[in-house]
Amino acid sequence: MNIASAPEMPFGLTGELALITGGGSGLGLGMARCFVRSGARVVLVGRNESKLRQATALLGKQASYEVADLTNLESLGHLVDRISAREGPISILVNNAGNYLKKSAVDTSDAEFASVLHTHVNAAFSLTRQVAAGMIERRHGSILFIASMAALIGVPLVAAYSAAKAAHLGLVRGLAAEFSQANVRVNGIAPGWIDTDMVRTATAGDADRAARILNRTPMRRLGCLDDIGWAAVYLCSPAAAFVTATILPVDGGASIGF
Repeated sequence: MNIASAPEMPFGLTGELALITGGGSGLGLGMARCFVRSGARVVLVGRNESKLRQATALLGKQASYEVADLTNLESLGHLVDRISAREGPISILVNNAGNYLKKSAVDTSDAEFASVLHTHVNAAFSLTRQVAAGMIERRHGSILFIASMAALIGVPLVAAYSAAKAAHLGLVRGLAAEFSQANVRVNGIAPGWIDTDMVRTATAGDADRAARILNRTPMRRLGCLDDIGWAAVYLCSPAAAFVTATILPVDGGASIGF
């Protein structure tokens, strides 16, 4: 790209419509806040209408929401149709929704394991399939999977979650190989330990676990929501126009090991 054709706002998202799953709180809301500050409109999707309503009120007129159970795969086409009819074409999809199970592997039932994979993998793939068709037709789009450090390093007591997030890495690479020639980019973020309710739950009553997290993070702190939010903005912006099939760790250095 030469200077004359470079975008005026390479990190801007004006004119984009982002669908963010699990957008009512935590990482989803943090990313939505950064997207709105970069000029995008956002649609938050989740099951808790109260949280979604509060989140959109905080975000302002550029935000709206849809209540949906993403694990009901047959309904996702209708969800995309409703959003598109009301807001216009979806140009950014952030697959962030998920559930979490902290339990020893030998005590994790088949049903519990399947539930975690269904939410993180089946639902994300099904929604991506529905949204990607329009992106491919328009030759414009960015799809983002929120993976985890648990997909890159061994973390005890979260076997189902680790397996689900590792599947995201395969989806990012496989879908990027298919979609990129249509100018639809697919990337992922692997957050380290971010100060969210999920991390607080994971370390609740386990001081040793909390200490290990900080000790193996070279920056010696938890991340904040904006750390993930601005990374997401970058990957979905014109600044990353030649970036696809990338998994970006945002982890304070934890993935380098010692």
